[in-house]
Amino acid sequence: MTISEILQYCMNKPGAGQSVHSDWKATQIKVADVLFAMVKEVEGRPAASLKTSPELADLLRQQHSDVRPSQHLNKAHWSTVYLDGTIPDSQIYYLVDASYQQAIELLPDNTRQQLSV
Repeated sequence: MTISEILQYCMNKPGAGQSVHSDWKATQIKVADVLFAMVKEVEGRPAASLKTSPELADLLRQQHSDVRPSQHLNKAHWSTVYLDGTIPDSQIYYLVDASYQQAIELLPDNTRQQLSV
């Protein structure tokens, strides 16, 4: 998977918007100002930081060498997933969906309702 492919997938989510975090040289994807993905190159490889439960983050890191704690985010919840590694694209898409859903759950009810239209 490429950076452009994951960005396109993220931006197809209702309410998704992107901005650049200049200090980290990363593209942030948010829904109503809640971050659900950060995409950039890490060690010369395409990667995305995605939010999961701490339990899933631990499991993914144990099972895949291409999943690591995110450098600039809460390491219990955020994992950096290398897009060009051993993780199937379908699993990366699932992780994007799960991260987006966690962001949605943090939104006020009225904002969440507007996104489901």
